[in-house]
Amino acid sequence: MKPKPDFQHPIHEFLQKRWSPRSFSDKPIKHEYLLSLFEAARWAASAMNEQPWRFIYADKSDKDKYNKLFNCLVDANKLWAGTAPVLVISFIKTHFEKNNEKNKWAMHDLGLAIGNLTIQASSLGLYVHNMAGFSIEIVKKEFDIPDGLEPITMIAIGYLGNPDLLSEKLKEREIAIQQRKPLNELFIN
Repeated sequence: MKPKPDFQHPIHEFLQKRWSPRSFSDKPIKHEYLLSLFEAARWAASAMNEQPWRFIYADKSDKDKYNKLFNCLVDANKLWAGTAPVLVISFIKTHFEKNNEKNKWAMHDLGLAIGNLTIQASSLGLYVHNMAGFSIEIVKKEFDIPDGLEPITMIAIGYLGNPDLLSEKLKEREIAIQQRKPLNELFIN
């Protein structure tokens, strides 16, 4: 069991239980749960209400698409992410639809959308692990990505699994207590 971190101030229980596991159960996620996650993302705030986030996702029932997503990962993430029943690639639209100017806030807005998705997942007993370790070149090769979309992160989603099935190094990280900088270090004087 993962030890609970020391929260300096009260936060919502969905935020308290949020962390990024590497050990996932093979239990499938109900399709309506997945749609609920993306609905939560849909309702995130965004600059000029552009909603510049896009996703490609697959669960293990769609083996071809799931394997294409899995093949985009770097080897270190392939060691564990394949146990997750759902894989996702997130994208940003790099320019505003309204005026075709560069959207400097698109990554921020995607972050808000993924934050919503993550808290919705927490409310459903699901866990989310965001990954920077993937190949943009392979994404572009495997999927027909339209111009103006940029891959940003990959995401593994699922129920908690057995950390004993991980390598010793990953297991140590999995069961270690979460650490964060003290709150006072986040403020600029």
